[in-house]
Amino acid sequence: METVSRYAFSRLNMRNLALGAAVITGLAVFSPVLVTSEAHAEFRVCNGTQNLVGVAIGYRAKEGWITEGWWQVPATTCATLIEGELQSRYYYLYAEDAARGGRWTGEVNMCLAENEFKITGVQDCFARGFQRVGFKEYDTGRQGSWMVQLSDTPGTQESHN
Repeated sequence: METVSRYAFSRLNMRNLALGAAVITGLAVFSPVLVTSEAHAEFRVCNGTQNLVGVAIGYRAKEGWITEGWWQVPATTCATLIEGELQSRYYYLYAEDAARGGRWTGEVNMCLAENEFKITGVQDCFARGFQRVGFKEYDTGRQGSWMVQLSDTPGTQESHN
């Protein structure tokens, strides 16, 4: 059972969600865990910090470049951003620490919105009413699954397949 889900929320209101995330995380301790023996393909982000983190992802799809967000990832939990076998080699990640305001960024500019979003295209972000921010590139080497671990120091990320 996944304890983290995607909610519509504003980046500016993430700090107010930190207490609620702690309550959700506490409830998850009592939730039944479903264990299976088969491998599960996905793109996951694990939050190794003590704070709520908001995460956005970018990737190439049939309709072009897509950016999506926001996933709330409570402290010391993981969230699945893409379910199933990964279709692209490269994925892009941007995250913000709700309590400290730190960011995990990169060099690849993509569009981002304040509230829950799915944006097609990475050009003319400002003209289309979005922000432009740097996403970090992850080369999955065409692996079926990938996991990124966000550390307690924003800007530091580890990736694993």
